[in-house]
Amino acid sequence: MTEQSTRDVIDLSTPADAPATAPARPADGTGAIPADELARITDAVVEALKSVYDPEIPVDIYELGLIYKVDLEDDRTLKVQMSLTAPGCPVAGEMPGWVQEAVEKVDGVEKALVDLTFEPPWTPDRMSDEARLALNMF
Repeated sequence: MTEQSTRDVIDLSTPADAPATAPARPADGTGAIPADELARITDAVVEALKSVYDPEIPVDIYELGLIYKVDLEDDRTLKVQMSLTAPGCPVAGEMPGWVQEAVEKVDGVEKALVDLTFEPPWTPDRMSDEARLALNMF
């Protein structure tokens, strides 16, 4: 068994790579989106992501570790960076659309932009314990 890596945590409150020209969110949490609403949107986005499944694997894309990054802009544009289990995935052209459709249903998200990346490549180390259990990979 390989060592399990730390999984990314979805934190919609502070974009980690926000450009210097972008308005920074105040450290006291008084950004354009109130903290309690941000917490609700975060939970709803995670649930929406968990509703999308890779058709070849009986585990949702969130637990598989296919979601690399999620940022919510002050204009309520949700940016999702994701990967696939393999570049040759048969649904590579469709899955980003499924993700976009799922997260755009979240109350408080105006639109979603989904970026597909293969850097770094996905590995099974990104899977949650729940995914490993579902796939009998312990």
